[in-house]
Amino acid sequence: MNSAFLNVRFTERLNNMILTKKISVRTLYLILSFILIVPGCTMNYSFTGASVPPELKTISVQYFENRAPVIYPSLSQELTDALKDRFQSRTRLQLTNDLGDADFEGTIVQYRTQPVSVQADEQAHLERLTITVEVTYTNTADPDLDFETRFTRHEDYDARQGLEAVEADLVKKIIDQITEDIFNRAFVNW
Repeated sequence: MNSAFLNVRFTERLNNMILTKKISVRTLYLILSFILIVPGCTMNYSFTGASVPPELKTISVQYFENRAPVIYPSLSQELTDALKDRFQSRTRLQLTNDLGDADFEGTIVQYRTQPVSVQADEQAHLERLTITVEVTYTNTADPDLDFETRFTRHEDYDARQGLEAVEADLVKKIIDQITEDIFNRAFVNW
């Protein structure tokens, strides 16, 4: 079949689609133009805003040891797993147990509660749970992007509830915030 015949068949089908689906011709031609142009272009776009250099293929997250004076038993494992999950879901990098092209290691250095708001009877109304993590990031593709930084986040809670009643939820929220901060610092370059 020659290309003129194919073009006529394609145009007939296109017109039929336009009539049955009520798609404007202009919109359809714009879509087709885009489809024909895009394969010749390369784009490095991410819905997360991440900018991962193409040289990076693998990522590793070392176990985050808990060296805080007060220990929440599962915090190390929860934080380490949350970081791995975030990087796997938001980048194309392959997680490795060996040293990756991008490597994260760190230590939990603070886990504490403190009163935020005290009532007239000198009883704490609000308490604050604070977690601080020290992170070292190594980027083999661009050592200028390496960093060693502390990330601190907190959540307030009603002191009348007691920490034990809300601790697991607070820890999860804080871990989500810290892992987002670490991800942004490494791959969104803020």
